[in-house]
Amino acid sequence: MDGVSPNRKHPPESSILVNASLERHRKKKEEDPEHTEEDAPLRVASEDFTVESGKQQVETLIQTWGVRSCWRHSLDFLYVTDLEHCSMYHYRARFSAPTPREPIQHTAAVYFGVEVSKLGPPAVPPEVHFVVESNRLVNTSEKHQFRENWLTDVIDSKKLLGTAADL
Repeated sequence: MDGVSPNRKHPPESSILVNASLERHRKKKEEDPEHTEEDAPLRVASEDFTVESGKQQVETLIQTWGVRSCWRHSLDFLYVTDLEHCSMYHYRARFSAPTPREPIQHTAAVYFGVEVSKLGPPAVPPEVHFVVESNRLVNTSEKHQFRENWLTDVIDSKKLLGTAADL
């Protein structure tokens, strides 16, 4: 599988997460050509992973971001993608900052991919990656610090687009 093309049912950000996972896996194989998937034991811990435990892991990650209390979010499970080396659980968090002046606000979405490895030691926790709506940069929870202005940028862009469309 060379990559995943965007599916009409799924947002393009989900395809970006899957393609990034495939690229990381390809690079790992190139760096260690001796390692084959047949040599790696199946990961037992992946059997214990559930949609709910993934949702809790994403919620915990969101709490570490330190966004202001004015932001509200909802988190939804979208679907699972089974790849050769992992199962990726896709989630979407929609953020808004309602105010008395604008109680129904535009939203900004953050798409999460929780990679549950099918290979490797069972004690390794799943990797969490995320993409902010309309961006292509795949962020890793341990490597990238979330910035609140990413959410405001998406919402401001939607407001500008809405204003331009009303002309």
